[in-house]
Amino acid sequence: MKWAKEQPPPGQWSAPTGAPPPGQTPPPPGSGWGAPGGPGGYGSPGGYGAWGTGWGGPPPAAKPGVIPLRPLGLGEILDGAVTTMRTYWRTVLGISLVVAVLTEIVTILVQRSTTADTNQVLSDPNATPAEFGSAMLDSLLGSGVVLVVTMVGIVVATALLTMVTSRAVLGRPVTVGEAWQDARPQLLKLFGLVFLLLLICLGIVAVGALPGIVVAAAGSPRGGAVLAFLGVFAAFVPITWLAIRFSLASPALMLEKQGITKAMSRSGKLVRGSWWRIFGIQLLTALITSLVSAVVTLPFAVIGILSSGDGPTDFLAGTFEPGWTYLIITGIGAMIGLTITLPISACVTVLLYIDQRIRREALDLELARAAGVPSHGSDPTAPGS
Repeated sequence: MKWAKEQPPPGQWSAPTGAPPPGQTPPPPGSGWGAPGGPGGYGSPGGYGAWGTGWGGPPPAAKPGVIPLRPLGLGEILDGAVTTMRTYWRTVLGISLVVAVLTEIVTILVQRSTTADTNQVLSDPNATPAEFGSAMLDSLLGSGVVLVVTMVGIVVATALLTMVTSRAVLGRPVTVGEAWQDARPQLLKLFGLVFLLLLICLGIVAVGALPGIVVAAAGSPRGGAVLAFLGVFAAFVPITWLAIRFSLASPALMLEKQGITKAMSRSGKLVRGSWWRIFGIQLLTALITSLVSAVVTLPFAVIGILSSGDGPTDFLAGTFEPGWTYLIITGIGAMIGLTITLPISACVTVLLYIDQRIRREALDLELARAAGVPSHGSDPTAPGS
């Protein structure tokens, strides 16, 4: 299946519906709407493909996989993501579980090696500035290691889940090995894309904080700190705009075999005119996954505190120090939460990309041919059109 080039032109989304006008009778068999060669019929100019005969309107869109092949509504995108997880659970959960396990192992080890020393220094009133600085540096390095490992895991999982979702749309089975074989040629480019987007975001934050830094260096540290805070806060406006504008770059890069800049340009074109819609869907997805993650991880956190000796008392007193028992129990909860939420986010992004291409480029026709659907027509009255 070709995702990148020579897509068919956008389909026509207007069609006659309802009963014939007063005083007019439906055309006889062999002519009129829906008849081969008749006005508006299949195979005639302005025809509507698989509408059939009569005045009853279009049939339901073809659905060879997890979504109907037409413009999608919000519910259909979310349902498609959940259906992908349910239908291909061995592949989807296998990918996300491996990433979650590796990520949480590194997180637990880093937290155990840095948290205790940092808390000890911070709670010691006699700690020297050198000891304080060393403890903070160790904490930052540990957080950096966790961030890098987490990002690498999420990028690899996103690449594989993109391939799984693209096949799920066609109703085709896929194994982890097949997803890896499809994703591997574009994996380094995907890392480059993520790295470039992070650099852009950091650059915007630095520009926002620069006036405050200058003011602080000029002799007004308090005013400079306030100005820097406001600048960083304001920087999140363009960062959010760019994040949505380039949110479809990852599936464009993976499925169209594009380069980094081409994928970013492609995402910008697909998002143009639909920024607020895509922003709303992505925001709702983030809220849902955050809620699911909290529901899953909170009981493990409570169990971890209750299982840590004087944990409840120390927690209420603000002197709780996480030990191995607490870290392992909460790590299991975080692992389960990430295993569930990571595929939802990845699948929603891919389905948004496919939905935008259906709306802009009639990708549903190409998908129908690739899935082997004998005839296909889109429903102009469907939700989300």
